[in-house]
Amino acid sequence: MTSGLVRLDIFSDPVCPWCYVGKANLDRALAAHPEHPFVIQWHPFQLNPDMPVEGVEKRAYLEQKFGGKARVDAIHERLRDVARAAGVDLDPDKPQRMPNTLNAHRLIHWAGIEGVQPAVVAALMRAYWVDGRDIGDLPTLADIAGENGMDRAATLRLLQSDADADDIAARDADARHKGVTAVPTFLIAQHYVVSGAQPTETWGKVIVELTGRAE
Repeated sequence: MTSGLVRLDIFSDPVCPWCYVGKANLDRALAAHPEHPFVIQWHPFQLNPDMPVEGVEKRAYLEQKFGGKARVDAIHERLRDVARAAGVDLDPDKPQRMPNTLNAHRLIHWAGIEGVQPAVVAALMRAYWVDGRDIGDLPTLADIAGENGMDRAATLRLLQSDADADDIAARDADARHKGVTAVPTFLIAQHYVVSGAQPTETWGKVIVELTGRAE
């Protein structure tokens, strides 16, 4: 760690509520420790890789997946409690569609190339969980790109092509092959794996330990 910088690779999916909560917790820790050593890279992991390209109606999908309305209501109430405790604005019932997120992951990849990945990841999660936007819709994704420093028209043209689709699918498959089974999953310094939406305090301790080692 001669440079003092530490890679933090994050495997996530914008439609994963725990990813949204986990990101908020991490963001607070980073803000509280501006000396943090992390260089962050976001990586694709589709929660629902077999989702139709056009997506499906979210509530019906969840009720079928989890076994009925009451079960989904209970899951959503727990999510609200967790989000409130984390200070996160999240309404599980706001999104009406469950999208295929391959194109969202392509956008995140391109945002990384253009140096605006943190902003685009945050915008995608906020668009879905706060505003209820359909982040499987290509014009919507292009709008989010344009709202965060990317060229909207160029991004839309890329989205309408197959550019990097195979690469994103291969990276997703590689993550699963290497043992990522759920998101968020955090890989610290290419060695230590942390799974789940960790509390801000946990990240604070990690940062203190790492900065201590780096000194």
